[in-house]
Amino acid sequence: MLLLASSSARRLILLRNWGFQPQVIEVSVTEILDPNTDPREWVKILAERKALAGLAAWQKIGSRPEDIVLGADTIVVWEQQILGKPKTEAEARKMLQMLSGQQHVVLTGVALLRLTGEKEVAVVETKVKFRRLSPAQIKDYVASGEPMDKAGAYAIQGGAREFVESYSGSLTNVIGLPMEYVSAKLKTWGTTDECTKIKV
Repeated sequence: MLLLASSSARRLILLRNWGFQPQVIEVSVTEILDPNTDPREWVKILAERKALAGLAAWQKIGSRPEDIVLGADTIVVWEQQILGKPKTEAEARKMLQMLSGQQHVVLTGVALLRLTGEKEVAVVETKVKFRRLSPAQIKDYVASGEPMDKAGAYAIQGGAREFVESYSGSLTNVIGLPMEYVSAKLKTWGTTDECTKIKV
């Protein structure tokens, strides 16, 4: 059985679209880290933290040794600066102004865990280049509300697709889960099962 330790609807949709039917465990973990942490280590730590929380919660409900818990964390990095989810519209505008006309990197940490002690934690990178954005484009996009729960203040699968001049790497990674990598790993580890949502 595959357990997704995330409340992200985007990750669930991606997994389903690729033929996986995970159970969802919504867990809450602290995302506070030393601000000097390297971005690649940042996403690995948080992905594993989420997977461990999911594994602990699943053990309380009932689990089998072969069950797999998947945790993930996605960030946008511009000039070594981590751009998380904006807290205000002003912050969203600032992020989009930073990315305008620039190349940035999207990093997703992926953690797979089993009760047997098996563990695999990796980082997948995608480079994204934005077109130069006008103040009006930024204003209208922020007003749409879409940037407010997205790392880097944009959704490549939504209204921001027209902002993208080019990208190199996994598109699903930018959405929130690098499915080429995840699919290959899950098929190696082996998993099946119906989809249910569990809140703990």
